[in-house]
Amino acid sequence: MNISGNISSIGSHQTLLNTNANNVANVNTDGFRPSDTKVTSNGEGTTTNTRLSDDTGSAKSQTDLAKELTDQIIAEDAVAVNVSAIKTQDEMIGSLLDIKA
Repeated sequence: MNISGNISSIGSHQTLLNTNANNVANVNTDGFRPSDTKVTSNGEGTTTNTRLSDDTGSAKSQTDLAKELTDQIIAEDAVAVNVSAIKTQDEMIGSLLDIKA
């Protein structure tokens, strides 16, 4: 049981949601270039890499709401899965402690 991997994933997806919220909040800001966050998983946990999106040269905001909304759904589901895994691990540890007592 590795609860730290689940916590790492939740933190990484929170970073994705923070970046996403900033992009959506600036959808009507002229010349705004959104940030793009990539969440990657390795054997020890999850990491994020945030960078400024490429400039398309548009005078309007370059935020793509379709991308932002789908990213929100993905991050929300990932957090829910990790919370569920943590709850399951907590219940298993509680059951083991009950057996020993």
